[in-house]
Amino acid sequence: MTSAIARVAVLKFGGTSVATREQREAAFARILDAREAGYAPVAIVSAMGRSPSPYATDTLLELIGGDTGSANADLLLACGELIAAAVFAEELRAMNVEAQAMTGAQAGIVTDGTHSDAKILRVEPHAVNELLARGAVPVIAGFQGTTEDGTITTLGRGGSDLSAIAIGHALGADRVDIYTDVSGAMTADPRRVPTARVIDRASLEEMHELSQHGAKVMHHKAAGFAEHTGTRYTIKGLHTDMGTIVDAGYDSERPVTGVTASGRVTWIRVIRGDIENAQLRMQTELEMFRRIGEAGISIDQVTINQAGVAFVVDGDRGNEVRTLLGDLNLAVRVREGCAKISVVGTGMRYAPGVVHQCVLALSRADVEIIHCTDSNITISILVPEADVTRAEAAVHDQFHLATGEDA
Repeated sequence: MTSAIARVAVLKFGGTSVATREQREAAFARILDAREAGYAPVAIVSAMGRSPSPYATDTLLELIGGDTGSANADLLLACGELIAAAVFAEELRAMNVEAQAMTGAQAGIVTDGTHSDAKILRVEPHAVNELLARGAVPVIAGFQGTTEDGTITTLGRGGSDLSAIAIGHALGADRVDIYTDVSGAMTADPRRVPTARVIDRASLEEMHELSQHGAKVMHHKAAGFAEHTGTRYTIKGLHTDMGTIVDAGYDSERPVTGVTASGRVTWIRVIRGDIENAQLRMQTELEMFRRIGEAGISIDQVTINQAGVAFVVDGDRGNEVRTLLGDLNLAVRVREGCAKISVVGTGMRYAPGVVHQCVLALSRADVEIIHCTDSNITISILVPEADVTRAEAAVHDQFHLATGEDA
């Protein structure tokens, strides 16, 4: 649905951006700047601050022992964003800016019934458009929606990003700005790689890949929704108002745009034992994957070949997998204490030798390569967790990401 308002700007403010009056004043300045530039602003807000702040999501969660996944938990957690929206709107009104706080349901976000990780089915922003037509600023509680029958749901950690992208798409917004405490997406995590710099532009596909593989600046579900719908957005610093433009039409000429790293994972290698019959081997592998899936274990970096099957699972779940497969005539080898670095860039489609450059960088840094897989624009390399910082920095340096020069 396209808004009747000529130019709409959706501005999302995260928890740190609304945590204090000082931070909120910086957010108000961004709204006023948008109005002065001729846009009709829509604000999306997260819960105020982080634990132990009284209205932060994790603080609220402690009231029920940390359990999520229920209707009661979602109703409780939605309160954090509702408080932030009400405070934000009232403070705007005190500045003589007409503003109205809205729940996700009032903003028209309709989801499935999965509590704590709901999927957006559609957005019906009729009430948002009515406020915009009046010249008011809708201040929408992020991270939440409603089922068809009116049950409150939440969208998962970082879900306010998803709220902003979905509402921006539904309104046909000219701008969707995701404000954070850093000035955009970085070529690597600056806490591990001090030479990391802000990425000026990235494609929707690249940002989705980076967020899926560990970059925290954008929620992976939001980045995926934006890629699916072709919604352009910008990741900006609250105080600098500058950052990374993420656009469907952008295709980098450089092979690598950014490097990111995951947390602790386990590498599992499955050897088929003495199963010689091809059909029996296939049936055994199907049973293996069925058991793993039904146990709720997500797998990544899967390779299947004549030597067997290899994959990665989060955390230290190797012994659990070994037990699940214990009666299938499979030899299960487990290596815990690993981490994954992912090298992302649309330019690698046209640049031969990117894998060689990665291997060369890690070899020079004396980092063991445990496992490696690649997809269209991502190369994922498993390394010892103790070496992940050195590995990320080595690949970052190899592709000259600190300067933007060609490798």
